[in-house]
Amino acid sequence: MRMLCVIDGLGFGGAERSLAELLPDLEPNGIEPTIACLRHRDGGVEPQVLEQGHDVRFLPSGRLAKIRAVRGMIRDTSASLVYTSLVGASLVGRLAAAGTGVPVLTSLVNQSYSRERMADPHVKTVAVRGIRLVDGWTARHLTTHFHAITHAVKRSASETLGVPPERITVVERGRDPARLGEPGADRRLRTRRLLGLPEDAEVLVAVGRQEFQKGHRYLVEAMGAVRSAHPGAILLLAGRDGAESSHLRALVRDRGLDGAVRFLGHRDDLPDVLACADIFVFPSLWEGLGGSVLEAMALAVPIVASDLEPVREVVDDGRCAVLVPSRDPRALASALASVLDDPDRARTLGTTGRQIFLERFTLEHSTKRMIEMFRRVAGARPGMARADGDGLEVA
Repeated sequence: MRMLCVIDGLGFGGAERSLAELLPDLEPNGIEPTIACLRHRDGGVEPQVLEQGHDVRFLPSGRLAKIRAVRGMIRDTSASLVYTSLVGASLVGRLAAAGTGVPVLTSLVNQSYSRERMADPHVKTVAVRGIRLVDGWTARHLTTHFHAITHAVKRSASETLGVPPERITVVERGRDPARLGEPGADRRLRTRRLLGLPEDAEVLVAVGRQEFQKGHRYLVEAMGAVRSAHPGAILLLAGRDGAESSHLRALVRDRGLDGAVRFLGHRDDLPDVLACADIFVFPSLWEGLGGSVLEAMALAVPIVASDLEPVREVVDDGRCAVLVPSRDPRALASALASVLDDPDRARTLGTTGRQIFLERFTLEHSTKRMIEMFRRVAGARPGMARADGDGLEVA
């Protein structure tokens, strides 16, 4: 079976990481992938995917040229399935496959048209509404089936794009335990020394590009109250600069938090950074799932997170996390201080998170279900594939 994967690029995001971790298991299971990227990325998972020798092709400039190029790849590779991730690539892949008889499967990874996203001051709402119209039409008419990473994303897509829920199958993301490594005191100490952190510091870690969605501004605002109760607390913000970066740096300066809040930028050693943390903080305003939450769970790090529907799914209604309202610095500060105050509780949260990860979110578990879905959707030509419990049936 030959599959054409269409994605915006092989950068730093969760969709990119998920595809990169899935690829090595495809050929041993009889699936030959070709990856079409809308653009080249300087970093992220692109070097890893290229080094592994996968067939990666970068599309030409211009939307029509990209569509024509992908249509040619469908023909030249004799693809049995077009698999798309992220909105831009999904539009290209769907339009390219139209009329070819090749089924299209799209991964839904975020709540792209939620009310919360429309409140982002950096988003042009008129443009997003226009994209939503095109996305919805091509989703309903040019897409065979959908994969959603959480039930919350499935519900959001059904509501905002008009996709019938029976055409969406939920398969949770997975992460490779071997890549993440084991938690442990030696690793924690070694990483703290590398980062220049006191061995006894109370370390909070947040991960994500500095965008409005990630809610970092509310976390920085909470740090003043956290430091009042825990003067040695240090917040590490790991992730690339984004639209919020200048505001965050100004906020740190204005609140007198220089030294208490450290901007790490992008890190290739992110699992080590997580492993040295006392708490992983996830103050997002909306999400599809949050791959960094899975990685914190894998490393037995207790979590304080926004009380979002997809997050509740992943942390099993708070069994391994303390959940707080989003956009509420006071509640966030209180939750962080409460976990720092109670090491036994923190240890229980971390241990439970690792147990949930090993039961539900390993790469092996996710990959098996994804490969089953690829095969079933590839057999759906020319009709639509409908979800039937955990499986699919061809319409």
